[in-house]
Amino acid sequence: MDKFLHIIKRYIPIKLFKTLQPAYHFLLSALATAWYGWPSNKLIVIGITGTTGKTTSLYLIAKTLVNAGYKVGYTSTAMFSDGRTKWLNDKKMTMPGRFFTQKMIARMVKNKCHYAIIETTSQGIEQFRHCFINYDILIFTGLYPEHIEAHNGFENYKQAKGKLFAYLKQCKTKYTDDKKNIVKVESGFKKINANRVKKIIIANGNDTHADFFLSFRSEEKWEYINKNKIETNKATSKIESIKYNEVARDKNGVEFIVENKVKINLNLLGNYNIANAMAAVCLGLSQNITLEKIKCGLEKVKTIPGRMELIKNKKPAFTVIVDYAFEPKAMASLYEIVEILPRQKIIHVLGSAGGGRDVARRSELGKIAGVKADLVIITNEDPYNEDPQIIINQVSLGAESVGKILNKNLFKILDRREAIKKALFLALENDIVLITGKGCEQAICGPAGKNIPWDDRKIVIEELKQINESK
Repeated sequence: MDKFLHIIKRYIPIKLFKTLQPAYHFLLSALATAWYGWPSNKLIVIGITGTTGKTTSLYLIAKTLVNAGYKVGYTSTAMFSDGRTKWLNDKKMTMPGRFFTQKMIARMVKNKCHYAIIETTSQGIEQFRHCFINYDILIFTGLYPEHIEAHNGFENYKQAKGKLFAYLKQCKTKYTDDKKNIVKVESGFKKINANRVKKIIIANGNDTHADFFLSFRSEEKWEYINKNKIETNKATSKIESIKYNEVARDKNGVEFIVENKVKINLNLLGNYNIANAMAAVCLGLSQNITLEKIKCGLEKVKTIPGRMELIKNKKPAFTVIVDYAFEPKAMASLYEIVEILPRQKIIHVLGSAGGGRDVARRSELGKIAGVKADLVIITNEDPYNEDPQIIINQVSLGAESVGKILNKNLFKILDRREAIKKALFLALENDIVLITGKGCEQAICGPAGKNIPWDDRKIVIEELKQINESK
């Protein structure tokens, strides 16, 4: 259905389409929902939004709920699950088309899922993709400047996400039995024997914008907050604040204590993953799951697809890290992890997206790699309708501005496979090869909507095999 509508859209004059666009998006959402029989009314729906941390938070929440005995489906940047089958996101969209999303929720209902978790983006919200999804719980992971050009400024970006939280009050009340199955309740007497699903907002209390998202109407409000940062936040008695302390970090993961009661050993690298895990803690507590069960679920997670995903080479023994980080703040956080790992050189393969996506960040990415890495290889990422060589040159200028020298410790290679191959060929014992920008994405986006099948992780494995066989 999405492909059919896309074909029709191509024959509508651009000027006319822009005028009709808001109505088009809204009506399309209504049509998709009706087509699949309003499936979000038949299970508990969790929406996650924020600049970063959405996918990891979603994955940790899913594991927490599954460990507690519930069946879960989700749509995310990295993966899809209908409650029975999981597969990598091959849509090159965090929040796919309305018909796909509604179809996914319908499949979750068919597979008897208790919960659906939907990554919900600002651009998806502006296109009314969230409309007619009956959300019950909304989670805000954090906010900083990203997609600014698409929204004409940071405040517009923030307000776009705020529309999702304002929408919560329009979402209809649901009732469940004691096993979290949605039940129909027609009379007042039966409602007494059913469990009302409360409308809940959960926010990262460490974020300076948390108060904005917690200001919207809901029946319960929760925040997770680092005890060391409490003085900078304005928690009130109406907000359930769950506090945590960072304990330790090493090459195996991070430890933290929740409410001075339970220590959680998270097998994920990076202090920022504590906040992602705390989103799962708050969600679990809001659903009456014990801290001990939450701890058990979180500690079972060993890796997130395309997020700090490690690939080992045996001889010479070096490590390849594939990560989704594609903007400066995420890349800086990534280097905080990489710098605590034992290593010799860091060889960094990176690029930047085209299509007018935050052009200013390109040189910033180059600067970060230029300062932090020993060798920098700049390559194609997702050019869309732009000349990929121009994007590469813009990233390269950032690296050169901090001292990297072209063809000595800085290389520009248009072909992404060749760039990865060169990085692997240059790697020696105990080196780290860092490949960023795509994670587990399944395509490179070119001009005219052309997608080239791709997976950085598969390319690494293929090229390592070739290199090792040739030695």
